[in-house]
Amino acid sequence: MHLEGSCHCGAVHFSLESDSPCPYMHCHCSICRKTAGGGGYAINIGGDAATLHVRGRKSLGIYHAVMREPGKRARRSPAQRHFCVKCGSALWLWDPRWPELVYPHASAIDTPLPRPPEVVEASLESAAPWVDVPKRKGHVHCDTWPEESLADWHKRHRL
Repeated sequence: MHLEGSCHCGAVHFSLESDSPCPYMHCHCSICRKTAGGGGYAINIGGDAATLHVRGRKSLGIYHAVMREPGKRARRSPAQRHFCVKCGSALWLWDPRWPELVYPHASAIDTPLPRPPEVVEASLESAAPWVDVPKRKGHVHCDTWPEESLADWHKRHRL
């Protein structure tokens, strides 16, 4: 699926191809929640990094989150969280460990996205206490990151 996206102020526009465009996973980890999660979570979708085209690169900033785990030293994440330096909109994540992939934030996509047949609430052990996590049919709860990849979830649902 061809996707078009942009930041709020319009300084950055981007496009890419995606085999996993369904915004089904709500990530409640502290990094996503604080960098892109207005509702207490961020929604990432998958895309082909080789097809990412960007207009307005001068307005892009990159943030590397600091990973903090109990009993371990804090470390800098290799993942690059791209955002607009003018308006602060979270745009996409790219990680050198998986260079062929890019993960745009669903909130930055302007193309109408398919509605998910199921929603995965991920990293609930990090969820903010004020977030009311839906407990209804069609919502799967995961304390940590689910084992099923974005691509495998889309295949299972024939999307």
